[in-house]
Parts: sequence; C-alpha cells; structure tokens
Amino acid sequence: MSVQTPTRPITGPAPAIQDPYPTRLAKKPDMPWLNRREKVVKGEAADGPLSQQQLDEFEQRGFLFEPGFLDQREVEELTVHLHELLARDEFRGRDFSVTEPGSEEIRSLFAVHFLSERFNQLARDPRLTGRARQILGGDVYVHQSRINYKPGFHGKGFNWHSDFETWHAEDGMPSMHAVSASIVLTDNHHFNGPLMLIPGSHKVFVPCLGATPDDHHKQSLKTQEFGVPGNDVLQTLIERGGIEAPTGKAGGLILFDCNTLHGSNANMSPDPRSNVFFVYNRRDNVCDRPYAARRRRPSFLAHGPGETWTP
Repeated sequence: MSVQTPTRPITGPAPAIQDPYPTRLAKKPDMPWLNRREKVVKGEAADGPLSQQQLDEFEQRGFLFEPGFLDQREVEELTVHLHELLARDEFRGRDFSVTEPGSEEIRSLFAVHFLSERFNQLARDPRLTGRARQILGGDVYVHQSRINYKPGFHGKGFNWHSDFETWHAEDGMPSMHAVSASIVLTDNHHFNGPLMLIPGSHKVFVPCLGATPDDHHKQSLKTQEFGVPGNDVLQTLIERGGIEAPTGKAGGLILFDCNTLHGSNANMSPDPRSNVFFVYNRRDNVCDRPYAARRRRPSFLAHGPGETWTP
C-alpha cells in the first residue's frame, strides 16, 4: 500500500481536557448525553442547490432524502462498476475489503474513489459537493468512501451508532462538520435492510462505554460492539423522534448529519441492497490524534485533504 505521508500526529489519545465529546468511558456518565455544540446547517439557501425548506428539514431531522437524484442510466452504469469491483478476486482478503461475518462475500469496499475513476468522478460531482458545502458552510474533502452490498437473505445488519462518535474517538475528527451522502443503487424497501435513522438524534452526543481495543476496526466493520449507545438512551431518543427508513427506487440520495444515529436490519428478502457512500468533511475540521484510541485507524478508512492512497 502506498500512502502520502501525513504531517499530523496519528498516535496517542488527545488530552481529555481538550475533548468536547468524551466517549468510550469506563463507567456510565451522570448525564445520558451532551448537547451538540456546533450548528447543524452552516450555509444558506443562496449558497447551493438545496432550498430553504430542504435545509430546514435537514436542520430539524438530521437527514434529507431526495428520490430520483440519479437517473436510470447513471444508476445502471454505476451498478455495473460496483459489481465489477466486488468481483475482483485480488480485493478479497485485503484490509480495505470487508466480508460478511462467517462468509467470504464482500459487504464493503473502502476508498472506492481511489479504486475506481468512475466513483472518483461521482465523489467530485458538483451535485454532491455543492450540497455538502452548502450544509457545512465551507470547502470540503472526502474523509471516507465505500460501496456497501447487502446480499439477499444473508446480508447482516448494523447496530445503532453515530458515525461522528467513531470518527471522533478513532480518527481524531474534532467537531461535527461532516455530512454523509448515500446513493442507493438498488430499490430500497422495508424488507431488504434499508438505512434506518432516528430523527433529531443529531442534536445530542451520546457517550459510549468501553475502552477502544487496538485494531478495533477489524472487528467493528463486521459487527460493532464498542461505540454503540446503550439501550436506555436509544429508547428515550426513539420515543422522542421515532425511526424512519427512507425507501424507494434506485437512484435516491440520503444526506445525513455525521452525528445522526442510524443502523440497519438484516436483509430478510431475496433482493440485494447496495449503495455508494461518501463522507464530506470540512477542510478546517481535519483529523488529528484520536480522542479515545491509542492509534488512528488505517488511511483507507480516514483520508486527509490531499492524501492519496493505492491498494
């Protein structure tokens, strides 16, 4: 693997006094959550393609679903690329390739905008970057990219979690200035394990229990156990906001805040579910030392601005 040498420190947890969002704690905190410090939407309607109504919805709910973001031709083209990548034998057994628990079937390929020029073009598409800049209020770069594939009948689910909690604890992301863009490349329905989100959960930070094990990513990318909120907190937030799972035809776009709690069920249907996923981080929010881990995760999981990566 060839990676441009980063200039930022990558080992040792950041001093606790500097941490506005402490997590991976040894004991249950006195308060179930901390109020979010940052604004959710930093830009204005005049700054990009999203309307004021869409920005208000993102502000309030922590996500936005846009059906028909890509047309059928684009979906078909990207789907071909996705399956070509998943079928490449040289990717199996590599650290950036995650297989289903107990199987050799690939469920995720990371750093996909480096693996495929077509997905690199999509990551830089102004339709996506414009929305990200508008929400985040500044220039952005791709912090993480991947394709996800959840096969019919056998695709496993993902526990409830906040991406920011992981990126803060294990990548050293300082603040909530990141947004995720997920484009669904297969029809999403209630039985093939669609993304589920808790509306309003982005406005609080839920500390999680348990020290981060070394090389935690090797297990968490298959089944996450650390960095998962407790059931009592989840129940309270779900009673307040409910659960929503955007469904619809292939080509829809789900934009969600880095701190929105989300997860997915197993795919109990014969229909596979796949999506391409880009995380846009604001350039002045570059990752530093991890806040709750001894070492940062590998670069295929957390890119810096201007960094390059090859398998």
